[in-house]
Amino acid sequence: MGSWLVKRRLAQTSARLRSLRAELSQLDEQLDVVTDEADSQAIRALVSETPGASFEANDARKHADAMRRHRQHVADTIADLESRQDRLLDQMNAGG
Repeated sequence: MGSWLVKRRLAQTSARLRSLRAELSQLDEQLDVVTDEADSQAIRALVSETPGASFEANDARKHADAMRRHRQHVADTIADLESRQDRLLDQMNAGG
């Protein structure tokens, strides 16, 4: 593969990694808040024992679970891109 193509792909991968790392940082902060809220809703549901409170607690838990899955997807994508970046760096070093 041409050196310019490897450099181009490396630059694209680096840019994508920066973006995803920023997103992961935001997700971590948001997940803390959403998880705390879900825990609070669960406690309120136990104390009040009303169907409405149980529904809200269940909804908050589902939201937190969905955010955890999305966070894991972003983390997995970062790991894949880091692996790709390593391969591109190896190609660049082998060519030069």
